[in-house]
Amino acid sequence: MSTHEPRKTFAIISHPDAGKTTLTEKLLYFGGAIHTAGMVKSRKSKAATSDWMEIEKQRGISVTSSVMQFNYNGYAINILDTPGHQDFSEDTYRTLTAADSAVMLIDAAKGIEPQTIKLFEVCRMRGIPIFTFINKMDRDARDPLALLEDLEEVLGIRSCPMNWPIGSGVDFQGVYDREKQQVEVFRKGEAEHSRSFMPVFSEDADEAAVRARIGDTLYEKLEEDAELLDIAGDPFDQEKINSGKLTPVFFGSALTNFGVQSFLEYFLRLAPGPAPRMSDKGQVVPESSKLSGFIFKIQANMNPAHRDRIAFLRIVSGTFTRGMSVQHVRTGKKIKLSQPQQFLAQDRNIIEDAYAGDIIGLFDPGIFGIGDTLVEGNQAYSFAGVPHFSPEIFARVRAKDAMKYKQFHKGMQQLSEEGAVQYFTTAAPGAENMILGVVGQLQLEVFEYRMRAEYGVEVEIQPLGYSLARWVKGDKKEHELNLIQYGGSLTVKDRAGRLVVLLENEFAERWAQEKNPDVEFVSTSYE
Repeated sequence: MSTHEPRKTFAIISHPDAGKTTLTEKLLYFGGAIHTAGMVKSRKSKAATSDWMEIEKQRGISVTSSVMQFNYNGYAINILDTPGHQDFSEDTYRTLTAADSAVMLIDAAKGIEPQTIKLFEVCRMRGIPIFTFINKMDRDARDPLALLEDLEEVLGIRSCPMNWPIGSGVDFQGVYDREKQQVEVFRKGEAEHSRSFMPVFSEDADEAAVRARIGDTLYEKLEEDAELLDIAGDPFDQEKINSGKLTPVFFGSALTNFGVQSFLEYFLRLAPGPAPRMSDKGQVVPESSKLSGFIFKIQANMNPAHRDRIAFLRIVSGTFTRGMSVQHVRTGKKIKLSQPQQFLAQDRNIIEDAYAGDIIGLFDPGIFGIGDTLVEGNQAYSFAGVPHFSPEIFARVRAKDAMKYKQFHKGMQQLSEEGAVQYFTTAAPGAENMILGVVGQLQLEVFEYRMRAEYGVEVEIQPLGYSLARWVKGDKKEHELNLIQYGGSLTVKDRAGRLVVLLENEFAERWAQEKNPDVEFVSTSYE
């Protein structure tokens, strides 16, 4: 990627099964990064490019966030693919800290689903622009106006349709591009790159030809809809898009590859480039000549043959060159970055340079933590930390074979450092004091699988009856908390040694709060 190409760095968010992996593959296909965009779920085809971990191939789900980079039309594009499954939402939250915008994918038949709401809230918290792609128009879909109403009522965001569907399911004829006043015609089974357009509602439109192509009924409905959108719809407003208050909406079908290329072209034109980031010493702008960046993800064992760890760095400012030395702000040490890599899922290339907005992988010998800041020279500032959210499932965990305690400890340490799980320790002596915290059941299964496959350790998991973790803000010591009379809590320490109270439910939390009025219990912590 050369320095002259503007960067676009975005995450794709959706509920599971909305077609996110398929959309990602089609975008990579247009960028020439992959040469076949086969049906992802097809048993015969190889697993999706972005799902590289063995368990993902078996289950057909994405459980880790991959980073993919490609070029299209003079842009250098970084896609942050995120797990759709809610049990891995924490990984998605962290990934969104590295994105400048988000593409929200919605299933046209289902509308807005629970996981989409959660992820949307995180985007809103960060105020990042959201572009909406309403997928699966080639299947029976809900009324497009009802889908827009959903955006407003369920998510509280205004929308501006950039194109409009003509029919759906077996009657799907294509989409009307409102700005260009032309119909992009849908033809099932066409070659991937072929697109055909017909002018409509303009001087050079041939009304008879369009009517003949899409049918009188759909033509008249389109005429009516287009007029309604012009009168009653939200007007396009770049400023509102940039501040996350208005979402441009596109209709299409990722599986049949319809509307994806047009969406990509609009997105690249409208989405923001690399944004400034706040540090504890003020704002850092991408144009600054000195390199700076933060670690938002750590992935162990991307290559099982090499048992390696990769730390993902979002470059905030300056130019990265291979072999350069930077300051690791948390430890104050100088480190040399000798093997920077860029990714297409599991395939990686050593790179010579990278720029603000890019994501690079750094070989991690165990020195990086999520949220770490790296800076060039002696400027010692830190970017805001990456949040940890309260787990919802807690369990005691131990190695079945006591002789494997060393590998068990290493696995716990590494999987928590990469954010796959959180672990807490109780004051109890010995090896029985480890408590695992995860967001969902599937995360536990993945933890068990990875401990066995990557560290050779069989683990025993004993569920506990807690459902909330609350970090104790301030200087209170464990013995100063009044939790004795109530049995529904347990005090533990997190990986960083901070005091945490595990609670059975919200009632227990209220009780703890009443008994400790001078203590603030918080549901997120920052590394």
